[in-house]
Amino acid sequence: MSTLESFNTRLRSPRTWRMELDVEQAASGAGEDCPDEPQTGRNGSPETATRRVPGEVLARISTGLVQLHRSYYGKGPTKAKTYLMNDSLICILKGGFTTVEQTLIESGDVNAVYSIRRSFQDAMKDRFTTVVEDATGRKVIAYMSQIHHDPDLAVEIFILEPTDDKPVGELEQELAED
Repeated sequence: MSTLESFNTRLRSPRTWRMELDVEQAASGAGEDCPDEPQTGRNGSPETATRRVPGEVLARISTGLVQLHRSYYGKGPTKAKTYLMNDSLICILKGGFTTVEQTLIESGDVNAVYSIRRSFQDAMKDRFTTVVEDATGRKVIAYMSQIHHDPDLAVEIFILEPTDDKPVGELEQELAED
């Protein structure tokens, strides 16, 4: 098995945590916990097990980000999925464009939507990172955001301050300069 195949296999392991909420769950603050799965470490041994993140932490992040969008745009996403793996937290938000944004997209002015969303994310950075820091108890050291218009998606990416926990999957490679 190649290093890349091994890396991809480890990334699909049960220690990558996911929480998905639909709009009704996000509005009520409810969310299902992650399914119970055996906890084993990198070599399958319990002594190297990575601590499991409760689903309610991921649900709190999804809910908090949806509520920020709803409060400041007047419309929030219809679905949110939050993933946490090692020091990387990713939230995928679906269905969040406003009527004005949809109109601009339909008229071919996608760049105007991208521009206003980038400005919004810059203005909201502290609020977004506070949601993640409060839920995880860890400091956010980097925040990035991107939207995609077809399909209607937004991705919020947070890099958390490293911990001493063993990584779920990791591949580090030196790249030669040309």
